[in-house]
Amino acid sequence: MIRFFLLSIFILPLSTIAQVKENYSIFTGDGKTASYEKMVSALSKAEVVFFGELHDNALAHWLELQLLKDLYALNNQVTLGMEMFESDDQIIIDEYIDNLIEEKQLLAEAKLWDNYKTDYRPLVDFARQKKIPIIATNVPRRYANMVYRKGVESLDSLQLESKKWMTPLPLQVDYSLTSYKSMMEQMGQHGSGSGKNLVASQALKDATMAHFIAMHQKKGNRFFHVNGAYHTQDYQGIITYFLKLKPDLKIVSVHVAEQTSINTLDSAHHGKADFILCIVDDMTKSY
Repeated sequence: MIRFFLLSIFILPLSTIAQVKENYSIFTGDGKTASYEKMVSALSKAEVVFFGELHDNALAHWLELQLLKDLYALNNQVTLGMEMFESDDQIIIDEYIDNLIEEKQLLAEAKLWDNYKTDYRPLVDFARQKKIPIIATNVPRRYANMVYRKGVESLDSLQLESKKWMTPLPLQVDYSLTSYKSMMEQMGQHGSGSGKNLVASQALKDATMAHFIAMHQKKGNRFFHVNGAYHTQDYQGIITYFLKLKPDLKIVSVHVAEQTSINTLDSAHHGKADFILCIVDDMTKSY
């Protein structure tokens, strides 16, 4: 009897700890819980899906891959767009997807992010296997850097050949957007020249991604776009520019957020997107 009592002292605490560890929850934009199946169903009815990731979150990368696979299973007419590829690398991406070149050429010649192998290669490998087109949507970083250093007017001096890698000019920047205003505030640049250049640089990326998504989105085809969460949160950034080009297309947005507790959605994340993937904040970082 004494032995059983002593065993129970040690076993009971362990039984309270040894539970399934939930690592993410799904919420609608208004903070209501949602199932993965409900989210996939909603995404399957959209013509364009924006997945706003956290670039260093390992689980976010796994979830975007699962969504791509499940959407392809429902309808194989899918196009994958990626912020992580710059538009002037499109021919290299095409050649790789079409099995014309090997990965070593892709790695050597495309301007890939440092975390490509861990975080984006699985998406590209799946697309290559299933012959899913990949669109490099981002503006070449040299032009975004030029705008940051010299201002949006510097784009006018580019050659015509260079301008095909970005949104049609002139670039219209709405500095009143809350996402752009907060960017200047976070940088301590309240309307200063460098602050406005920073926003213009971000806007060039957003407008260019919207431009290439609109260009390559086809009727009956679902465009699945992967980008940093900041680019589409609050339905701004890329979405603002995209809806000016394609106001009648049905879009659904997904936003990744991190919280210590994932039982309820913090009010700060309400309204960020149609669906919020809430991930525990101690999730493994990929870099």
